[in-house]
Amino acid sequence: MDVVLPEARRQGFQPDCVLCADDVASGRPAPWMCVENARRLNVYPMAAIVKVDDTPVGIEAGRNAGMWTVGISKSGNLVGLTWEQTQQVEAAELRERVAAAEAAFFAVGAHYVIESVADLTRVLDDIQQRLAAAEGPGS
Repeated sequence: MDVVLPEARRQGFQPDCVLCADDVASGRPAPWMCVENARRLNVYPMAAIVKVDDTPVGIEAGRNAGMWTVGISKSGNLVGLTWEQTQQVEAAELRERVAAAEAAFFAVGAHYVIESVADLTRVLDDIQQRLAAAEGPGS
């Protein structure tokens, strides 16, 4: 994170909490990084928190922590292309890569999979409705 954080800050991203695997007893897919983030941010219950990640192991960690989980497919790590590259790759290949990423996320139990964080608002609205109906991430 010593390399990533300064660049993220230069681009306007200032996280409220930053943890690495060596900050907890064991890293992902164990729930401890999720739990420690929630503790430091003083947010609870875990069943009302959403874990957004672009790796299956991150989704597993969120599930293990009792959180809602959202996998990022097209703009995430599993597809592995920059925005510019997604514009240049053949459409059929891109669809295959996105479908494979979606399948990988659902295979580890993601509640939702979206192409990019730009699609997150509709998922958060749906989760809010599900919570209001007394549904939780384990339901």
